[in-house]
Amino acid sequence: MTKFVKKSEISNHWFEIDARNAVVGRLATIISKIIRGKNKNTYSPHVDHGDFVIVKNVEKIKFTGKKFQNKKYYRHTGYPGGIKETTPEKLIKNRPNESLKLAVKRMLPGGVLGRKQLTKLKIYSGENHPHSSQNPTIIDISKLNSKNVVSN
Repeated sequence: MTKFVKKSEISNHWFEIDARNAVVGRLATIISKIIRGKNKNTYSPHVDHGDFVIVKNVEKIKFTGKKFQNKKYYRHTGYPGGIKETTPEKLIKNRPNESLKLAVKRMLPGGVLGRKQLTKLKIYSGENHPHSSQNPTIIDISKLNSKNVVSN
């Protein structure tokens, strides 16, 4: 028999990841699984079971190959001919949080649930963050891969 979990039975935990020398895509898969709640045995795709993730030192993140100079991010201003493009090299100089946030966002479902789950991602440049009172569990990503994500 299938057991459905109620909102009152869901408990959220906090995790902290140091992004120093981490590859963007591999880090994004680990984060997206934690944010969606796929690391829990009570996972259900239509319910927000996810945990909060704090990522620090995001300015020291790595790209494989020549993606740092050659990969393109596109956005549109809404005006005719308003398509803009940028590379990770330029993006990290101006907004270091944005490249990781875009990678995780594209791994989440589209719609209301995906946008709600993306708010559980907290990205910071440098070592300091204002969430130390939540006592986050530190995840060492050098010992993890995307298949064995931390579970509670």
